[in-house]
Amino acid sequence: MKIAVVTGASSGMGREAAIQIAGRFPKIDEIWLIARRMDRLDELEQQLDVPVRKFEADLLKTEDRDMIKLALARKKPEVKLLINAAGFGKIGRVGSLKLSDETAMVRLNCEALCAVTHMVLPYMPKNSRIMQFASSAAFLPQPKFAIYAATKAFVLSYSRALACELRKKRIYVTAVCPGPVKTEFFDIAETTGKIPLYKRLAMADPVKVVSLAFRDSMCGRPVSVYGPVMKAFFLLCKLLPHGLILKIMEILQR
Repeated sequence: MKIAVVTGASSGMGREAAIQIAGRFPKIDEIWLIARRMDRLDELEQQLDVPVRKFEADLLKTEDRDMIKLALARKKPEVKLLINAAGFGKIGRVGSLKLSDETAMVRLNCEALCAVTHMVLPYMPKNSRIMQFASSAAFLPQPKFAIYAATKAFVLSYSRALACELRKKRIYVTAVCPGPVKTEFFDIAETTGKIPLYKRLAMADPVKVVSLAFRDSMCGRPVSVYGPVMKAFFLLCKLLPHGLILKIMEILQR
């Protein structure tokens, strides 16, 4: 049985990835949807023409991760696609956010992503693909978004190294690094602060972001960056000192 595994499937990029998998990959026999909100997974299931298996799981909890690990061991599927889209961010200065929010960002965005990748890898055959959702925030430090940006820098670095390690096995890894995307992500992020206007103006369509991510994954590209603005930002972060860019961002935020 060939399956796709999608974390963070109840909303945002994970939900959109599940929808596009159902439409793009006819050889996928089943999609495993993982999220904390079962009602959202039930709703998503009604939109998909592919059989699904739903896991109501909080990936911060070891026992919930063990539930998924046990399901893999029992079914022994071929995981052709792994989409790690679970994650969240909170806007605010370090120390002004709740300690539980600061540590949860690290644990979900980094630890849980690594844990899911580790448990799924033994079931991935040749010509399988992993998409790890990072962010353009990974390209340089982000004041007032410091912890989130640091977690996404980890995801980008980890994914690029993993792509090198798995290349001989013909398992392809793509770090997806969009800028701001019109999803529920900012409903959570803005409970503690507001995103700058220049980021609002660069908001992208999640359908287009995920569509490009799949195309880049199929081409074996290690990084997927959507849109000319974010591609220019990616290049800028390579060419200019980060200190200079941070000063410009500080001026724009005023």
